[in-house]
Amino acid sequence: MKRISIGVVLFLTSFSYCQTAEEFFERGISKADLEDYSGALADYSKAIKINPKFSNAYFYSGVSKVNLEDNQGAIADYNKAIKINPKFSDAYFNRAVAKGNLKDFQGAISDYSKAIEINPNDNGAYYNRGL
Repeated sequence: MKRISIGVVLFLTSFSYCQTAEEFFERGISKADLEDYSGALADYSKAIKINPKFSNAYFYSGVSKVNLEDNQGAIADYNKAIKINPKFSDAYFNRAVAKGNLKDFQGAISDYSKAIEINPNDNGAYYNRGL
């Protein structure tokens, strides 16, 4: 009986140390706020591993990658966020920024236009599309 109770205690306490996707995501946000983009990426990746449909984790992973000058990686993350949530206007906007950084101006204009289509009040998209 003693062995069973020790095993049960170990099993139950292991759950108290499990973090949710949201907790990893929030920790990533905190690290990004401190400009620890590599650390933030690690946490966003953990959030995505737990919840592969977490569009905000892909989005913020893209933000961190842009800050680390990995525009191709950022575009891949924004693509995933958009695939999960096709109405994610901020993902289109940020993908446009990453495309602009890579001198893909036609692609950037297309994404700014899509962001405006989804959110007609996005003044930044109108402004950037006109540049």
